[in-house]
Amino acid sequence: MRSEIEYIPAIMKLVHIYEENCECRICRKEERTYLKQAKADTQLLQHSMASPSSVVWTMYQKYVNHVPLYRQEKDWQNLGMEIKRSTLSNWIIKTSDEWLHKIAIRLHEELLKDNYLHADETPIQVMNEEGKKNTAKSYMWVYTTSSHSSKQIRIFEYSSGRAGVNAADFLDGYNGYLHTDDYKGYGKIEGVTRCLCWSHARRYFTDAIPKDIKSPEATLPTQGLAYCNKLFEIEEKLKNLSPEDRKEERLKLEKPVLETFGSWVDLNINGVLAKSKIDQALQYVKNQQSSLMTYLENGNCEISNSLAENSIRPFTVGRKNWLFAGSPKGATASATVYTLGETAKANGLNLTTFTCCIT
Repeated sequence: MRSEIEYIPAIMKLVHIYEENCECRICRKEERTYLKQAKADTQLLQHSMASPSSVVWTMYQKYVNHVPLYRQEKDWQNLGMEIKRSTLSNWIIKTSDEWLHKIAIRLHEELLKDNYLHADETPIQVMNEEGKKNTAKSYMWVYTTSSHSSKQIRIFEYSSGRAGVNAADFLDGYNGYLHTDDYKGYGKIEGVTRCLCWSHARRYFTDAIPKDIKSPEATLPTQGLAYCNKLFEIEEKLKNLSPEDRKEERLKLEKPVLETFGSWVDLNINGVLAKSKIDQALQYVKNQQSSLMTYLENGNCEISNSLAENSIRPFTVGRKNWLFAGSPKGATASATVYTLGETAKANGLNLTTFTCCIT
């Protein structure tokens, strides 16, 4: 006996939909309404052959499997259908604008009700932006609820620049904790309590470790890294505690490490080469010490901003394949689709069957 996996390729079919009119001759003679039209399902896009399944598959291929539209165009040709990449792009843009954007707006409203959010941003190249060269950087922002939240939400927002006012406008009215990196633009947001990321601090020390030294364990970067690793080791042991117990244990176990680490930074910061990698690492901890310790205030706060970084990673992976957005409308549509897709994934939904968002 043996078992084999058999793959059955996708089947494409053209479905003709008719709406029939029925006539009641008795009603006609009595001069009453005598025509009744059978109503078909609402058309996804007016004057288009797009169906929910074809549009969702196009989105799934691009935003989950990272297949650019020019390659999808060839796949459609292999199935016997000539569909231009411009048509596929139009499907995504119009469906996002007419249907999916309403869901993204609702998710935004729910996100602002949370008390612990994460944010991050990454560049995106967008063609045909008004007043900008095609080579100029635009940005895709991501905002998430915390890992402890009962509502896991991931929202992507496209903007033509990185100015902090973009984040301030998006989070207008929010007054909770905000986990970010040390980008100064987030300082534009009023009424929030900043929690800076210890993963970034650890990365500074990792990058500063000399590559050509046989025993790097005796160097300052390795010593600083050891402090950071100690904090993350303690956090791993506390992850299943209640927020109240986690706060108590952090103050008991992590605060002494942080205080010792701060003293170690003060002792060594003046003895390193200015603007060297180890100087940057020490300066980061020194200058951001207050915000780096904010997470001790509340057991629902987190030691790093890894949640936002991990949430935006599918976008950065896809960007390597499709390279740029063809227009601001395309970038906005991408943000909407990523919002629904990553929120679905965060809630354990299977994206291969995720067609209900449109239908």
